Amino acid sequence: MSGKRINRVSLGVAVLTGTLAMTAVPAEAATSRCETADLAVSLGEPKQLEESTGQYDVPLTFKNISSEACGLHGVPGVDLVGPDDPNGSVYHLPRVDNGVRVNEVPAGSTATATVTVLSSAPGSTGSGGSTSWTPSKLVTIPPGQTEALSADWPSGLPVLRQDAATRPGSWVNGILADPLAG
Repeated sequence: MSGKRINRVSLGVAVLTGTLAMTAVPAEAATSRCETADLAVSLGEPKQLEESTGQYDVPLTFKNISSEACGLHGVPGVDLVGPDDPNGSVYHLPRVDNGVRVNEVPAGSTATATVTVLSSAPGSTGSGGSTSWTPSKLVTIPPGQTEALSADWPSGLPVLRQDAATRPGSWVNGILADPLAG
């Protein structure tokens, strides 16, 4: 291939790119991610799942307490913290990325991830011989952040520890837009 032909192709791409850039509507700056300091966290009432005996969904709600909108999407890190157990005092929940890809949270609004847990039933034995374990709090790190927030765990909801399971009955789901909006 000759040098002239390569130059023409390069020039054609440059002209086409310049034309597209000149005719495009200027984009607004993307909403920045919510930082931990922009958020407050709370846990809602556990609701037993109808299709699965012993599993509960606990809403994990993030409220934007800043004065500006921010982006909150992805899956938060969640640890359940409680008394000593054969598996330790912290249960790291696996993440399921099934939330929204883009989520702008206006000031004063909320977005929610759901924590699904398998509650221990009499006679249940989890990983390492764990039996009845009730966390005292939930510690969460919002997506894209490194600082944690915490909330008290519902006192009447024990969790079956399955730290070594390949398909545990407890996990955290991705963040969804404000369930009360729209």
